[in-house]
Amino acid sequence: MQRPHLRRTSREHELSFAFPDTPAEAGKDILSRHLRLTSRFWKAFWVLLLLFGVGLLGLALRILGGFDDRAAWGYEAALFAYLLTTAQSAPLVSIAMRIVRNHWRRPLARLSEVFAVVGILNLLLFFPLLMTLPPQEGRKSMWFGWPGSPHIYDSLAIIFLVLCGLAILLFTSMPDMAVLREQASGRLKGIARRLSLGWVGSGREWKKLNLGLGYLGALYFILLIGVHALVSMDFAMSLVPGWIDSIFPAFHALSGLQSAVATIIFSMFLMRAIGGYREYFGLDQFWALSKLLLAFSLLWFYFWWSTFWVYWYGRAPSEVSVLKLIMFGPYAVPFFLSFGLNFVVPFGLMLWNVARRSIKWPTIAAASILVGTFFDRIRLYVSAFSVEDVTGHALESIPATHFPDLIDVLIYVGFFSGSILMYMVASKVVPIISMWEVKEWLRLRVVRTFLRTEVAVVAKPE
Repeated sequence: MQRPHLRRTSREHELSFAFPDTPAEAGKDILSRHLRLTSRFWKAFWVLLLLFGVGLLGLALRILGGFDDRAAWGYEAALFAYLLTTAQSAPLVSIAMRIVRNHWRRPLARLSEVFAVVGILNLLLFFPLLMTLPPQEGRKSMWFGWPGSPHIYDSLAIIFLVLCGLAILLFTSMPDMAVLREQASGRLKGIARRLSLGWVGSGREWKKLNLGLGYLGALYFILLIGVHALVSMDFAMSLVPGWIDSIFPAFHALSGLQSAVATIIFSMFLMRAIGGYREYFGLDQFWALSKLLLAFSLLWFYFWWSTFWVYWYGRAPSEVSVLKLIMFGPYAVPFFLSFGLNFVVPFGLMLWNVARRSIKWPTIAAASILVGTFFDRIRLYVSAFSVEDVTGHALESIPATHFPDLIDVLIYVGFFSGSILMYMVASKVVPIISMWEVKEWLRLRVVRTFLRTEVAVVAKPE
C-alpha cells in the first residue's frame, strides 16, 4: 500500500521519514548513491590532495626548524586541539544516541562515525608537538615525575582513542561491507571483502555486533574525555606558571561535546545541500540536536564562569596574570570572539522554539560554534606556547601576541583540506548512510493517520 503524502508547512519542515518506504528500496537507494562517482568528486579529490601536500610541506619545514622555539609551534598545537575538539569528538554523537536507543539518529550514525578517520591525520601533528614540551623539572605537572611522562602516557591515550574510533567504524560497517562484497565491482569489491570480516548476518553475529558497539562506545567516551583532560593540562595549563584550575579540563571536554554536536549539524546541512542526501536528513535530526546545542551552550558559559569567577574574585597576582594572558591581554580578541560565537549567538538563536524547529537556524548556530571554538583554541594554546619561562609560581611578564607566519598558514590550509579529503575517501569506501540501521528502522516504524496529519509510529523492541 502506498504511503500517503506528508503534510508540510514549508520545504524546510521535511519529516525524517520521507525517504524510501521499504527496507529493500532504502538499501537499493543508498547503495546506488554510494557507488556513484561523479566528476565533481574527482575534481575535489585532486584539489584537496594538492592542498594536503602543501600542508605536509609546511609541517616538514616546521620540523626542520627544530623544537627549541616552542612559540613557533603554538598554532600547530591549536590546530591539533581543534581537530580533537571537533572531528575526533564527532563520533560521540552516534555513540551517545545509540546508548539511549533513539531512532532518529539512524541516518546520521555513519555520518558521525566516519569522522574517526581524521584521528589518523591528527597523529601527524601530535607526535612533533610532544617534542616541544619542556622538561618537568622546576615546573608544575600532574605526573609527579613518573618515568616517561607525559610522552608515553599521552601517546598511548591518543593512539588508543584513534584505534577505538576506527574499530567502531569497522564494526558498524561490517553488514554494509557484506552487501558491497556481493554487489560492488573492481577495487571496492576487494576492500569490502576484507572489511566485512566474513560477515554472513547470523543471529549470533548481530548479537555480537550490538554488544561490541556498546562496549566500544563506552570505551571511546572514556578515552575521549581522558584525552581532552591530558591535552588541556600538558599542552596548555602546565606551560603557564600560576595557571592552576581543576575546572579547565572539564571545560575543554565540554567544549568538545558542544563542538561535536555542531560538527554533525553542519555536516548534515552540507549533505543536504551538496551531497544529494536531502531525504535522509530532515527536520527531526536538526530539531533534536538543536536542543543539545542549547544545553551545551549553557554549560559552556557555566564552566567558563566557574573558572573566571574564582580567578576574578581571588585577584592573586598569579591569577590576574593568567586572566590577562588568556582573556583580557594579547589574546583578548580571540577570547571575545569565542565568547560571542560559542555562547551568545547559539544561546540567542536556540533559545526560541521556532528557531530550534528549523534547519536553517541550527545550522547557523553550529557554524558559529565551530568558528568560535577555532578562536578559543588559538587563545588557549598559542598563548600557552608563547610563555618562555615555564618555571615558578607566576608569570613574570605577559608575552606579546604571537601571529601566524607563512608556514602556519600552509599547515592550516593543508590539514583542513586533508581532513576533508580523508572524510571524502572514507565515505566512498563505507556508505555514508548506514544501510542496515536505516533498514532496521523502516522495519520498526509505520506511518499512521493522527487527526489531520500523518505521524511515524516506531516500535521499541529492546
